[in-house]
Amino acid sequence: MPLFSKSHKNPAEIVKILKDNMAVLEKQDRKTDKASEEVSKSLQAMKEILCGTSDKEPPTEAVAQLAQELYNSGLLVTLIANLQLIDFEGKKDVTQIFNNILRRQIGTRSPTVEYISAHPHILFMLLKGYETPQIALRCGIMLRECIRHEPLAKIILFSNQFRDFFKYVELSTFDIASDAFATFKDLLTRHKVLVADFLEQNYDPIFGDYEKLLQSENYVTKRQSLKLLGELILDRHNFAIMTKYISKPENLKLMMNLLRDKSPNIQFEAFHVFKVFVASPHKAQPIVEILLKNQPKLIEFLSSFQKERTDDEQFTDEKNYLIKQIRDLKKTAP
Repeated sequence: MPLFSKSHKNPAEIVKILKDNMAVLEKQDRKTDKASEEVSKSLQAMKEILCGTSDKEPPTEAVAQLAQELYNSGLLVTLIANLQLIDFEGKKDVTQIFNNILRRQIGTRSPTVEYISAHPHILFMLLKGYETPQIALRCGIMLRECIRHEPLAKIILFSNQFRDFFKYVELSTFDIASDAFATFKDLLTRHKVLVADFLEQNYDPIFGDYEKLLQSENYVTKRQSLKLLGELILDRHNFAIMTKYISKPENLKLMMNLLRDKSPNIQFEAFHVFKVFVASPHKAQPIVEILLKNQPKLIEFLSSFQKERTDDEQFTDEKNYLIKQIRDLKKTAP
């Protein structure tokens, strides 16, 4: 008789069978084929309890029991820690189970968010998943689901591991680097007040690392980073960050260099950051001095900058406004 016939196992039995077979997989001996098969079956049964089937809704009591068993047994941790040992379909099932149970709410409570907050190493295992190609994209999906919840996003942001993102977004495997950047962007844009607080407290180390991304040899990383920087400093929640960023002459010099990048797309993204330096009504004196020193060159450069964008009226208006601002700059009397 098959393991999951019409007489379904209850959640406690499914969790026990799954945990026992994961222990066999971890040993990597001759019994792994059988264990792998049992793991797949148990994950399918678990998914059916959590998601229901086409003809029946998930049974509330069984879902609650399964969630409790997952927390009490530590199985959630085991599944993530050994994700690479599970077959392809099983990895997809683990992702679906994890994300489903993470969304579960009882009134205003999110029990799995509370569980992960108390076991934050789960978040760091998912983050470290970017270092293992076979599981990187699955870990990315689960990590982004975690980031939707502010308490979990806060744990990652204020951890030492947050800065690992600067390494992961530069990985040589395009899919993994892009996925890591999607998670990185989510972390820095989803919870506005939290992020503003984080960036203010960690301005120097974060923007020190960020500058390296803006000078990356990797075109995609450079373009994505510039775009995200523009989004961050133009967000009203980050006014204090923007003020600090546009007061530093080295940042203006970097944007002026990127305006001349060989890629028109990178030039365009750099323009959206550069315009904040010029349009600010309260420019720091060193910024005014750089703009004055380069006044004729900048006016000439901007006049012919990306002239082919004839159908982009907003860009043309912004460009003309910047030219006027630079032209009207006056040296302050000594």
